[in-house]
Amino acid sequence: MSSLNLDDFSDLIERPDGGVRRDAEARRERQIVPPGSLGRLDELGEWLAAAQSAVPVRPIERPRVVLFAGDHGIAELGVSAHPAGSAVELVREVLDGGRPVSVLARRLGVPVRVVDMALDCDPETLPEDVVRHRVRRGSGRIDVEDALTAEEAEAAFRAGMAVADEEADSGTDLVVLGDVSVGGTTVAGVLIAALCGTDASVVTGRGGRAIDDLAWMRKCAAIRDALRRARPVLGEQLQLLATVGGADLAAITGFLLQSAVRKLPVILDGVVVAACALVAQRIAFRAPDWWLAGQSSGEPGQGKALDRMALEPLLDHGVTVGEAAGALLALPLVQAAAALAAELPEKPEEPAAVDEEPEKEEPAKAELEKEEPEKEEQ
Repeated sequence: MSSLNLDDFSDLIERPDGGVRRDAEARRERQIVPPGSLGRLDELGEWLAAAQSAVPVRPIERPRVVLFAGDHGIAELGVSAHPAGSAVELVREVLDGGRPVSVLARRLGVPVRVVDMALDCDPETLPEDVVRHRVRRGSGRIDVEDALTAEEAEAAFRAGMAVADEEADSGTDLVVLGDVSVGGTTVAGVLIAALCGTDASVVTGRGGRAIDDLAWMRKCAAIRDALRRARPVLGEQLQLLATVGGADLAAITGFLLQSAVRKLPVILDGVVVAACALVAQRIAFRAPDWWLAGQSSGEPGQGKALDRMALEPLLDHGVTVGEAAGALLALPLVQAAAALAAELPEKPEEPAAVDEEPEKEEPAKAELEKEEPEKEEQ
């Protein structure tokens, strides 16, 4: 029997400090630039202060990109522009510095960590620090079989929790979270459609590398078939991840929840991470208070998930490449908000007004001076 009790997360996860947020708002009122004139940067600065329990807010100095990687059996149906089982090639390009996230991370000075959960390759072909959390080779074809066994789902979930602890313990002060997968957006569509109670066509997008109409129809049919298998297990989130998720998605879900426990803020990337966040919200309703939606990728499923969690994307550039590239573009915005909240000077205090009234003559003396001229005239 599993020793993992998901209900514990509801007790362990607290909201960001509301008292500190009010202090941050009060400080913002005293700064030289009028409140509201910086738009969402004001809100971001106050959110960071509450997350850090610090006024003024501390700068974001040790951010990190964390990518969970895996292959999905559903890709065998031709639902992705990438061949089934080819996510390892994308991972190698990330590690070699040739992917968009690698270029952006170099420019911004942010380290990138890749965690292999279920790549369809020999683990010896990748560095040890990448593969040490791997649960299995690939995930099952979710339209006809479970993605994972119950034991594998728990192992993947715990691996995500362990990675969150490693990041928090190492001093990481903000995580930009993404995925590297083939078939992942199809799996994400199933989870979002199941949790939001919508039809497959509502959540089916074109994926990271846009697919044609025929591939879109195959993807829509795959999501529809997997939905039939998802609905009976909607009440058990870990079982849902085992049935129609995957090792990488289970790990992302565990990572998100444990990050909230550790009070580690996270910027979410695309539809895969949004789907995991939606599962995590079902487990602990306060968890989304620790997350920012980095960008709107244009994937319809992502929009549904973010609406359900009341998260508004910081950017809307339509970056669909995945691998946290879109969310990483939002990092400078968050860092700018922290700098403005901390460094804008406060208005000088106005000197206290002193009431000076002219001295009033004593009534008797004033009346006497009026009467004296009258006496002289007599």
